[in-house]
Amino acid sequence: MSMLTRRHLLRRAALSATAATPAGAVLGTAATAAAATALTGCQPGDPAAPSDPSASAAARLQFPTNFGWGAATSAYQIEGAAKEDGRGESVWDTFSRAPGRTRNGDTGDVAADHYHRYAEDLDLMRDLGLRSYRFSISWPRIQPDGTGAANQRGLDFYRRLVDGLHERGIAPMATLFHWDLPQTLQDAGGWESREVAHRFADYAATLFDALGDRVPVWLTINEPKTVVQNGYLQGHHAPGRRDPDAAYLVAHHLQLAHGLAVQALRADGANGRIGPAFNLHPCYPADDSPGAAEATRLYDGYENRLYLDSALKGSYPEDVLADLGPDSRMVRGIRDGDLDIISSPIDLLAVQYYTPIYVTATGGTVRRWPTSEATWQQIYPDGMYDILTRVTRDYGPIPLTVTENGLPTPDVLAADGTVEDTGRVTFLRDHLAAAHRAITDGVPLESFHVWSLLDNFEWAEGYDQRWGLIYIDYPTQRRVFKRSAHWYRQVIADNAL
Repeated sequence: MSMLTRRHLLRRAALSATAATPAGAVLGTAATAAAATALTGCQPGDPAAPSDPSASAAARLQFPTNFGWGAATSAYQIEGAAKEDGRGESVWDTFSRAPGRTRNGDTGDVAADHYHRYAEDLDLMRDLGLRSYRFSISWPRIQPDGTGAANQRGLDFYRRLVDGLHERGIAPMATLFHWDLPQTLQDAGGWESREVAHRFADYAATLFDALGDRVPVWLTINEPKTVVQNGYLQGHHAPGRRDPDAAYLVAHHLQLAHGLAVQALRADGANGRIGPAFNLHPCYPADDSPGAAEATRLYDGYENRLYLDSALKGSYPEDVLADLGPDSRMVRGIRDGDLDIISSPIDLLAVQYYTPIYVTATGGTVRRWPTSEATWQQIYPDGMYDILTRVTRDYGPIPLTVTENGLPTPDVLAADGTVEDTGRVTFLRDHLAAAHRAITDGVPLESFHVWSLLDNFEWAEGYDQRWGLIYIDYPTQRRVFKRSAHWYRQVIADNAL
């Protein structure tokens, strides 16, 4: 791997912030900057945009019957109870407690205290009208050391959660891995170790046996790209490494873990559907030069095709492998049969969209749109349309679900008990309008999950960023519907924008 490639990988990693996790890059279908610019005629917030609240009832955008309106969370970000009921240490416990790793030294030790307040949160989901709830299961809560028999108290918590969802008419969507690797497995090599992929399959099988009859949709790995880029290239997520050569071996083992989990579900005979959750960034050339087009194609390879092609086509992109070089740890780590495992047939694909990327001829990036409080996030709703239609066009009519989309806003609890997050309302309205347009144009999108249901521990940003529909007053753990929650409840009730 050349030094130039290393620099480009580190620059690319710096873009992928993550939090609610950064979005994956979109694919290289926009060949020129002119084409990219022409994708939309109005900017977010323009009075003529789909966000116009004065649109007549006749012009409302109706979603398909039984569309799965939802919201999403992850275990380490909301549960708290970090040392209770047999839960083991995770890499995020270790990382967040290390000085200087997170803003203000924040940790997920308490977070939104969902472990103790899950029943209250379930009632809030019911009051919001959710039809689907996407959550993650804490691996160290199930297997404190990442192997062996299940911790019964951990399983019981998720049984209570799943049963509570069914009692309220909400479909559970469970993510097996949302970055909280048991620290014991990290100490044994983490995702650089091929063995960890097999341990993940064993963990998945334990959950399929325990909950398989109650969970209709399973997601395997949440945003493998974020683990690679933020955890092993940039180092601002657990485990805090800056090692490009290790990073893409990690990518391969995460993909392998996904495939092994799919095979474990099939072997279990459970009826649930299963697929991965990829954050996809649309990548566009920053100008109309051939160099920008070529650089965008490779950038897209690292951001999107590395994960999509291996899972859905059974091959890694040749341009990415060539760029990494034959002596890279990833290329040397691919064994016969691995890609057959990785491409085990799935039932649906979870897409997470947050931001576009504009690539220059030198492989750098430029900003084209206003950003949110998360400075890596450019607000470009048409990127949602582009990424959804691109996946369907390039990979066929596999059912899709949007499992994360949202932004942080400067939310303040007013004296009258309200939270006026009008920027979030505009953002969600515009992105839902783009998703609706994709459905109209043939994309088999089944559901949409706002990130996030609750304000939460936002990884390296600690508690400084608020992404939730529901405000958490952390000193008291009081929950308050924001304006966006009231708005979203009406959207769900109407099944329309």
